[in-house]
Amino acid sequence: MSAPLRLNRFLAAAGVASRRRCDDFIRRGRVTVNGTPIVELGTRVDPEHDEVAVDGVRVEPPRDRRTLALHKPPEVLVAATDSRGRATVADLLNDVPGRVFPVGRLDYRSEGLLLFTNDGDLAYRLTHPRFKVEKLYLVDVAGTVSPGVIEGLRRGVMLEDGPTQPARVRLLDRRKRHDVLEIELREGRKRQIRRMLAVFGHEIRRLRRVRFGPIELGGLPPGLWRSLAAAEVLELRRAVGLADGEGEGGRS
Repeated sequence: MSAPLRLNRFLAAAGVASRRRCDDFIRRGRVTVNGTPIVELGTRVDPEHDEVAVDGVRVEPPRDRRTLALHKPPEVLVAATDSRGRATVADLLNDVPGRVFPVGRLDYRSEGLLLFTNDGDLAYRLTHPRFKVEKLYLVDVAGTVSPGVIEGLRRGVMLEDGPTQPARVRLLDRRKRHDVLEIELREGRKRQIRRMLAVFGHEIRRLRRVRFGPIELGGLPPGLWRSLAAAEVLELRRAVGLADGEGEGGRS
């Protein structure tokens, strides 16, 4: 008999969603175990013998772990579908074997590196602020960015959802109509960089994520994806304090 797992961990490991989202599914009664709706977050299941379903669809544990990098183009939505008919990342991943879900988000207009995985433990740690995984962005900012603005970003900015953590900011280039900043964050709020610069009256012309933890975008062309090498997955896991091989059920 396999060791019982917490229900949210089983769902995340199966690629349903992050652990936090799986908790929400459980609270809302969307998850059943052996036909019985479950709302208790501490429930444990035996992956080999219990039948788990979400919205009536049976959940099977993944046989392989899979983690990949996508170069998200601008004007592509990080979602499975869109009621307005906009392009989504699912359109770019239709040849990926098995199910993966995004690690965090990039907003509709932003572009660059986006990670996907079916490893729920890894995804949870990569996105949780407690683990402070660095994300590096190149940002084209309309107008001239003053030293005072750069210092303000470095100290942290008060937003409507609270103060941001200090950012690492470097001026890379001054051009005719915009400046280019390199910004590194250790948190990932919705549209955070756009909102931070808006506090100082600046609009963003282009925003590209070029690194997520130890994984770099490199020369991956827009709209294409690649599977991460085993060594890269190991680096990611080490970056969030996961022991080598912990939680792994197959190749990455």
